[in-house]
Amino acid sequence: MQLPKMAKVRQIFDQPEIRDIPAKIKEELEKKRLKDRVKPGQRIAVTAGSRGIANIPLILKTVVAELRDVGAEPFLVTAMGSHGGATPEGQIQVLHSLGVTEESVGVPIEASMEVEAVGSLPDGVEIYLSRVALKADGVFVVGRVKPHTDFKGDIESGLLKMMAIGLGNQKGAEMIHWHRYDGYHRILPEAGKLIAEKTNIVMGLALLENARHETAEIYALYPEEFYEKEKQLLEAAKTLLPRLPFNDVDVLVVEEIGKNISGVGMDTNVTGRFWMPGEHDPRAPNIKKIAVLDLTEETHGNAIGIGLADLTTKRAFEKIDYHQTYVNCLTQGSGETCKIPPFLANDRDAIATAIRISGPIKPEAARVIRIKNTQELETLYISEALVDELRASPELQKRLVLVEEPREMQFDVMGYLAR
Repeated sequence: MQLPKMAKVRQIFDQPEIRDIPAKIKEELEKKRLKDRVKPGQRIAVTAGSRGIANIPLILKTVVAELRDVGAEPFLVTAMGSHGGATPEGQIQVLHSLGVTEESVGVPIEASMEVEAVGSLPDGVEIYLSRVALKADGVFVVGRVKPHTDFKGDIESGLLKMMAIGLGNQKGAEMIHWHRYDGYHRILPEAGKLIAEKTNIVMGLALLENARHETAEIYALYPEEFYEKEKQLLEAAKTLLPRLPFNDVDVLVVEEIGKNISGVGMDTNVTGRFWMPGEHDPRAPNIKKIAVLDLTEETHGNAIGIGLADLTTKRAFEKIDYHQTYVNCLTQGSGETCKIPPFLANDRDAIATAIRISGPIKPEAARVIRIKNTQELETLYISEALVDELRASPELQKRLVLVEEPREMQFDVMGYLAR
């Protein structure tokens, strides 16, 4: 098959970015009078999650420094539900892959899967929290607010989820996921509110990122502010989220997926592939077929999300750590996201096959987009059919720039993309 020629393009993202992150954090914590919330000598657990948050080592290091400045004794506590194979060692390994180490942050990291019940909701659902966090004098929550990859609601990913699922370890995460729709839409926010009201949460730092995966906004919040403020921040995060520039696509080629990219490997808000029936993002494109070519090194074999692809490669298949993937997937409450799609010998075969099964179209006329991952969408490649659409649309030209003319895709002798 003669593959369509592809052109390099750049999306224009005119969005906010914080240049001096430590200064902004210091300003926010002074505004919220951290010294009045934390007393000298108190052991404060600072949450460290598994997401690939921009500048997270620097952010955590700065929070730690500010806590020390008011006399506290901070340390990091792993807050990532079942990730890292649901083992303390695996979770510390995940943090190390994100650049978060005792050396980079300057404090010890404590990891444990042990939890305690901290209360129950009116219908009897018990809520759990990390025993390490509960034994501390206080917990400082650090988390990014963004659209969730599984569902749509007033509260999605943010500080409340960090407490209810992240600090819930596997038991807490599994409990919420087990309830599926009710777990996401009702139990998660209610559990977060209960934890904020009934436990030792002292403050939180809510982070927003722009479409270039840079820190865009930072807000220090009191626990009693988490719920209402997070609803507002979620709406802001939706406008900052990077998206594909075309609504109808025959084939999306994703070079890599991984837990450091998205909770489900590739952001469903970008691909439109939500695994729970009835959940969707109206701004997501219509994509006929998705080909995933590889796993990131930082995902450590966790291939959750590969089940949302239509095809993959033997290279990606051979990197799968089934224990990590299945623990994460089954804790999520579904087998959909870890199903293994047909895998082809190499990138060329995967791309060609995806085009072939996308419908009765001539390969050279296929509407194809190739991206590195769903987090990095400033630079991408589009097929000639989409280049023609770009050239005919003044509106598209305001937000999409042609960088290189279409040319044939380049592969090495083994059939893998020459990047």
